[in-house]
Amino acid sequence: MAEQYRVSGRTAEEIARSVEQGVALGSLVAGQALVPVRALALELGVSPATVAKAYQELRRRGVVTTAGRAGTRIRSRPAVRSRRSRALVPADGARDLASGSPDPALLPALGPALTRVAAGLGGASGYTPGMLPELERAAAARLAADGVPVDSLTATGGALDGIERLLSAHLRPGDTVAVEDPGWAALLDLVAALGLEPVPVPVDDGGPTPAGLRAALDRGARAVVLTARAHNPTGAAIGRERARGLRAELAGRDVLLVEDDHAAELSPLPLHTLAGATTSWAFVRSVSKPYGPDLRLAVVAGDPATVARVAGRMALGAGWVSTLLQRLVLELWQDDDVAATVATAREEYARRRSALVAALAARGVRAHGRTGINVWVPGVDETRVVAELRPRWAVAPGSQFRLVSGPGVRITVAGLVDADVEPLAEALAHAVLGPGRPTV
Repeated sequence: MAEQYRVSGRTAEEIARSVEQGVALGSLVAGQALVPVRALALELGVSPATVAKAYQELRRRGVVTTAGRAGTRIRSRPAVRSRRSRALVPADGARDLASGSPDPALLPALGPALTRVAAGLGGASGYTPGMLPELERAAAARLAADGVPVDSLTATGGALDGIERLLSAHLRPGDTVAVEDPGWAALLDLVAALGLEPVPVPVDDGGPTPAGLRAALDRGARAVVLTARAHNPTGAAIGRERARGLRAELAGRDVLLVEDDHAAELSPLPLHTLAGATTSWAFVRSVSKPYGPDLRLAVVAGDPATVARVAGRMALGAGWVSTLLQRLVLELWQDDDVAATVATAREEYARRRSALVAALAARGVRAHGRTGINVWVPGVDETRVVAELRPRWAVAPGSQFRLVSGPGVRITVAGLVDADVEPLAEALAHAVLGPGRPTV
């Protein structure tokens, strides 16, 4: 607990609000441990049951997480806005291999497309509620080329926005949802904030395992959120045989299937979609990773009833995704130079991943990274590795990506330059194995 902030309160609600205030002020930060229940109860002069109830409510609100001996800690993305940046990169100038963002140098230039959009508007800022028909046609063609059914389409404000609307439209607080473990940190935090109960599904290089999915479904999961390829954090990708096995487990199940294809054109591997494996399904493809993090738009394909629910929720809130943004994405999709830039980025990320995985393997350190912009190093002491690398490189501790799976660290290759590969591998091997270099 930071010295400058002390939790206060006499009731469970007051204690919970005090913790939330600490998060909002930036005094309680992501990953920080709260005082144990009995110690805080003694400090505040209340019963342990009161503190336990406060912590339970904070878990329900998505502010904290409890992990056995690690105690109760502030979530990596608590459902309370903080004045302090959540950036994982320290202020001492260490190279950013932690944030998970694409390399700005590999993103398409937006200027030409923006100019064409402005010229097409003729000075007017006209809009069309809902999804632009021309964007819908272009999206349908791109998805169909990848084997995704295009029964119905809509647009949302990015992948996470689409997934949130899908889960909110189908589930209620307390419902269970199957999620990959390890998996996307933002999704795990969203599930907690929605009051849903996550059920872990193990992941290997081929994606979520059929046996793990079966176990989650047998536990009553009402929704399943899976990553098609470029899995965050492991780089896993679902192949043809794995897709067949997962489809077999989903067949006949009354469950919402949400498939995330956030990397899309950045993946060097073909898509083997699960779309349509259940009656209620949705396929979510974002443009942020290939074209730019500030382009908050995702295309959502799905069965007509599911897409209609998402579109209806959009109409009641944000209304629609900015028409200007939709036009910009359409221009980017139609630009051959942009397509060439994305293809170059795809090849460069693959080269960086391969170089780092090979350099680590040469030193006896096992790592994963088939697709995407991340490399996952499992089975390590997260605290030690992050601390030893921090003076020069910032990497992400695996704790924010997992539920019950083993520890690891995530390295984002978007911030990696050629000259850093060997020194980083050497430093990581030293942190993981020590100077003796036993093989793991």
